[in-house]
Amino acid sequence: MKKSIQFTIDGVTVKARAGQTIMDAADQAGIYIPRLCDVEGLEPQGSCRVCTVKVNGRPAASCTQPVEQGIDVENDTPEILNCRRDLISMLFQEGNHLCSICEASGRCELQAMAYRLGIVEPAKYPYLQPVRPIDASHPDILLDKNRCIRCGRCIRASRQRDGKNVFGYIGRGIYKRVGVDGRNLADTDVDVNDRAVAAGTCPVGCIIRKRLGFHEPIGQRKYDNAPIGSKIENTRSGRGKE
Repeated sequence: MKKSIQFTIDGVTVKARAGQTIMDAADQAGIYIPRLCDVEGLEPQGSCRVCTVKVNGRPAASCTQPVEQGIDVENDTPEILNCRRDLISMLFQEGNHLCSICEASGRCELQAMAYRLGIVEPAKYPYLQPVRPIDASHPDILLDKNRCIRCGRCIRASRQRDGKNVFGYIGRGIYKRVGVDGRNLADTDVDVNDRAVAAGTCPVGCIIRKRLGFHEPIGQRKYDNAPIGSKIENTRSGRGKE
């Protein structure tokens, strides 16, 4: 049996097991730490940095940082919230996220995170106006790279859950992007039932299943009636999971 550990998040005492990450322990305690690249069932990557907290005064990615006895974690402070707003704003400004006409509107985690953080118009940074290709070669799947935030969830899902290598990173730095294992998506062994293209894997509207656009009415979409993170926070209030 793993040793029990206690630490605090914003002054709240949290119990955890040795080997757990701060994010896992916070989730179990009903404390929501925002994230975009992390999703249940995949190994954490720590690339989006939206989940950054301060551990004993030093920044750390909560999805990869292990818990330790007695550490003091800051998650919901003005400084950290402002950093998260900057990260979300930059993701909007470096892509083409036209929420009003996007099939993922209402279930997009980037959009929902902006609303949770109070971002209505992310105009803090210059818009980069990218021109990225759209891959519609596959009969069932469309890949709109203009919306990609390089979270790597499709890459990890393809490798870890599907046993394939359909998606992968290409390039470095500002030229880093997600590519496919072939000339286009139709040349790969991707299937519409793969975890990599399943609902909930891509946090934005980059990977779209054809013939399902706008299939959820406004008012019934994932984040229409509850903000992102409510599922975790409801466990703390005793109302149970969504």
